[in-house]
Amino acid sequence: MLDKRQIRVAIVHEWFASYAGSEKVVEQILHLFPEADLFSVVDFLPADSRGFIKNKKVTTTFVQNLPKASRKFRSYLPLMPLAIEQLDMSKYDLVISSSHAVAKGVLTGPSQIHICYCHSPIRYAWDLQHQYLQEANLTKGLRGLVARLILHYMRIWDSRTANGVDFFVANSNFISKRIRKIYGRASEVIYPPVDVSSFSIFTSKGDYYLAASRMVPYKKMNLIVEAFSRMPDKKLIVVGDGTEFDKCVALATPNVEMLGYQEFEMLRDLMQKAKAFVFAAEEDFGITPVEAQACGTPVIAFGKGGALETVVDSNDTSIRTGVLFPEQSVDSLIAAVGRFESGPEFDPLVCRKNAEKFGIENFRENFLKFVRQCLG
Repeated sequence: MLDKRQIRVAIVHEWFASYAGSEKVVEQILHLFPEADLFSVVDFLPADSRGFIKNKKVTTTFVQNLPKASRKFRSYLPLMPLAIEQLDMSKYDLVISSSHAVAKGVLTGPSQIHICYCHSPIRYAWDLQHQYLQEANLTKGLRGLVARLILHYMRIWDSRTANGVDFFVANSNFISKRIRKIYGRASEVIYPPVDVSSFSIFTSKGDYYLAASRMVPYKKMNLIVEAFSRMPDKKLIVVGDGTEFDKCVALATPNVEMLGYQEFEMLRDLMQKAKAFVFAAEEDFGITPVEAQACGTPVIAFGKGGALETVVDSNDTSIRTGVLFPEQSVDSLIAAVGRFESGPEFDPLVCRKNAEKFGIENFRENFLKFVRQCLG
């Protein structure tokens, strides 16, 4: 697909275990390079979930065969730098890594081009280390000391292997700044692909707010539930499951409906009819706020990270798609809901138009153009 030149391409991903945001990036890169070979630390995708990688065989590492790896492969993170370096890239002209942990650490030679699509430098090893240790209850004792030593080693390895990347692509300006700060490298910003075509606009809205996410600490779903528990006249529907689910249930009042995990069709229907989508996480990009806007639904989001690039908080109603709140606190979110309800109505068509900037076709066009530039 590159000026009829036959090039051998390898795509290296962290791990294949689910179909989430980073896997959607791999899916579209594979669409551009259908003959590419796939590599990852482990591959535990079930047989009926391999369509997005065209049912290709994935070359994996020794971590694949370690005890209980299918369920607890993340616990082998200290071995992953060694594992990723064992993947043989020598026969490829172009290596594309999709990396948020170790994928960018594959070894390449001077005659090869290595492009890294960076979802983020290793979050829990760098600026989010203290938050990670606290949430994992690893701040004290011998286990805490061992965890800090491992993360120290990961930072040294992560910094060194950045030199093996020829060109960085960041999934947002937020991550581009992180790449500059941690690796001292410039990067091209290409937003990840959002399948806006799977979401149709719905102009008639219901009388409820919606929050949907995995129930893990950094998503701050408990903050959203607590805020609406203090606003009993406003209905909130919560979709998602995870380690924080029981905590959120305990905080919920009668106006908060906890639905747990829901299939895509149900989530889409709720998104289309919600008066607003509520999002409290600090994300590198954040796909769900864009999906909500694709439904014509405005977003109330924490104003840091990727939300600053996907949600437009403006007095100009011709571009306004949401309300941003400055702090991850209950009071800040309550104030944002008040601002949302007291301000002018949002135009679903404006929300949809903003979401379309992040569509799949834009990603394909921008990424292929960048690869062409890198190959000279």
